[in-house]
Amino acid sequence: MKAIFWISWRYLWGRRSERFVSLISIISILGVAIGVAALIVVLAVMSGFDKDLKEKIIGNYSHLVIEQRPAITDYHQILERLSKIDHIVASSPFIQSQALLETKESARGIVVRGIDLDLESKVTAIDKYLAGSAKDFDGGIFIGRELGYALGLSLGDEIVLVNSKGKRFILLVRGLFNSGMYDFDANVIFIDLLKAQEIFELAEGVNGISVKIDKLFLAALIKNKIQHALGVNFYVRTWIERNRNFFAALKLEKIAMFIILTLIVLVAAFNIISTLVVMVMEKTKDIGILKAIGMSPRGIRFIFTLEGLLIGSLGVMLGSAIGVSLCVLLKKYQFIKLPPDIYYLDRLPVSLVLWPDAGMVIIAAFFISLVSTVYPAKKAADLNPVEALRYE
Repeated sequence: MKAIFWISWRYLWGRRSERFVSLISIISILGVAIGVAALIVVLAVMSGFDKDLKEKIIGNYSHLVIEQRPAITDYHQILERLSKIDHIVASSPFIQSQALLETKESARGIVVRGIDLDLESKVTAIDKYLAGSAKDFDGGIFIGRELGYALGLSLGDEIVLVNSKGKRFILLVRGLFNSGMYDFDANVIFIDLLKAQEIFELAEGVNGISVKIDKLFLAALIKNKIQHALGVNFYVRTWIERNRNFFAALKLEKIAMFIILTLIVLVAAFNIISTLVVMVMEKTKDIGILKAIGMSPRGIRFIFTLEGLLIGSLGVMLGSAIGVSLCVLLKKYQFIKLPPDIYYLDRLPVSLVLWPDAGMVIIAAFFISLVSTVYPAKKAADLNPVEALRYE
């Protein structure tokens, strides 16, 4: 066995007279390395998108939402009932509706979200990007940075909110927020819950209740408990259900990118095949001698199978090192910027997942390298030693 390993290693680099074989071996190694590195980086970026967007969605919204149309009138009692359900950490009432926002120079349709800031901060990450306190809501609003930029608004400016019945309410801009999601920052404003009840004429009612739980993966289970406790008149949705199409599209895109970029490794596999075929032709005499002194066809097949695996292994190791290094650099220095109005993010997110992402790339590359050795190794094993040595 040691002899087989030694022969495979010697064949990989060749003698001075066989530099061409060594060159195509190096090209094959680089081909595998480029494919593996590209796959690792792309999957890390896709995982980064998925993770970053999930964090932003969970930060801007809640784990579960309870709604009832036209309004929940007894929400204080429901909040008390929710507090008794296991795994529910906090809950907060909200009002969400559309209105027309008018300034001196322009008008725009926006989403108005009325909240109790003290309760809302326990359910979402609103306190991280909302600069202000509950007292700032007194007769005022908080607008997104992008909305403020689009309408030319700054702190202390007056705006007019027009509800669906045409009633007008004058409010002051008390603060700005920046959640990191362009659509959210460009289309949503926050106001106090009591003011929202007045504007949308809901008296003591609210549109819904946001719920936070301690374990995200229990969202479906908690949803069923809430539905059972409140009855069929209430509509309960998890954060996954509210963004199902979005996350399904991300998952499909990630799978598609894996399949497409695997073609790079497949191209490298053809390089491995060509390398081994040339090597078999170059080593015809050596194969004849090895068979003549008693090496079995199985041993010959193993030599060239090991040869292909050495090329694949070196390519995988080099590609993994390059891929991981690029991921670390992209994550640390963030030198690739993105237009936030298109991607919801202002930088390229990177999240290197060792399993299954990087692990599957390495396994797939090894498997492709192994398959690429089948034909050349078989041809070498089937070589007749008499024919191999006839003209020597």
